[in-house]
Amino acid sequence: MENSAPADPAAAFDRDSTDGIVATSRAPVTFRHYDLVMAAFVAILLLSNIIGAAKLTYVDVPFWPEGWWPAPDGIFIYGAGILFFPLGYVIGDVLTEIYGFAKARRVIWVGTAAMLFLAFMSYVVTALPAFDGWECSASGFGGPRPLTSSADPAITGGAICQQTYESVFGSTWRIVVASITAFWAGEFVNSFVMAKMKVWTKGRALWTRTIGSTFVGQGVDSLIFYPVAFYGIWTTEAVLTVMVTNWALKVVWEAVLTPVTYLVVNRLKAAEGVDLYDIDTDFSPFSTTKVR
Repeated sequence: MENSAPADPAAAFDRDSTDGIVATSRAPVTFRHYDLVMAAFVAILLLSNIIGAAKLTYVDVPFWPEGWWPAPDGIFIYGAGILFFPLGYVIGDVLTEIYGFAKARRVIWVGTAAMLFLAFMSYVVTALPAFDGWECSASGFGGPRPLTSSADPAITGGAICQQTYESVFGSTWRIVVASITAFWAGEFVNSFVMAKMKVWTKGRALWTRTIGSTFVGQGVDSLIFYPVAFYGIWTTEAVLTVMVTNWALKVVWEAVLTPVTYLVVNRLKAAEGVDLYDIDTDFSPFSTTKVR
């Protein structure tokens, strides 16, 4: 008599046997759209760090009570990158919800490697000597363009172009370490909470785990990044203020994007034909296997 395969414990979570989506704790050998989701995740991660990280902006909230922390004058200062960086957390939620923790773990490591290479490439390129005739492509707007280094000896430390380039792409070792470490830890916590809550809720109430996982994951991200990057450089009050403000804005942004998350998750589940539950998953970030 042949041995039959053990029953799939996630099969009991399947609420509709006619929708073409099978609840399972066993990932299929291949997925149709996993590589596209991975590419989108890494692209948003790198672009948020390149384009958004170097600019501070603000929002004036007229109804904010005067004197209340963290914006006594009603002006909230934040890094422009948080407008788009949370999209990475949305995609991270989609990855775990659709493809499970093991697949999300692979993407987080790919993202970490991409950030390490970004930091290395930025260091090498900014450290290269600037050619004296280099014209800033973004300056001038048809008029005279500032040249580099020795072309303008009045500028201390190099040329306008080089200084501008360094202000955007150059980062101190503290910011690089803080950014990569915070991303790595925050994403793994986000994915872990998302996967565990999916089993606890038996796949119901997606919004509770997308917002809940972001609440915890972004909290870990902020608790690591701001103290490591800026403690001792900024005042303690400034570190706490920016840390709490940015964390709160990211969580609110995640909540606002909940309808988008639902749309993407539902379409991907239908396209992939599975609903994966991390029941027997090894949640170690360093594991190379799916099942304990």
